[in-house]
Amino acid sequence: MLISIKGVFENGQITLSELPKAQQKLNVIVTFMEDVIVERPKKRKAGVLSGKIWMADDFNAPLDDLKDYM
Repeated sequence: MLISIKGVFENGQITLSELPKAQQKLNVIVTFMEDVIVERPKKRKAGVLSGKIWMADDFNAPLDDLKDYM
């Protein structure tokens, strides 16, 4: 069974945020992860594509190819 516990490595010591519930001796693998700063995307501006997109007048009209299925 695998158990994951978050911790911090500082000054050569690992400090766990909680203790494992296991009472027996366990093998341990330590993986160091760098802090990743996630930038939020900029807010979109409404109306940027105004006038650049059009829709045909008969967009919702039934298709001739599908008459057999309707």
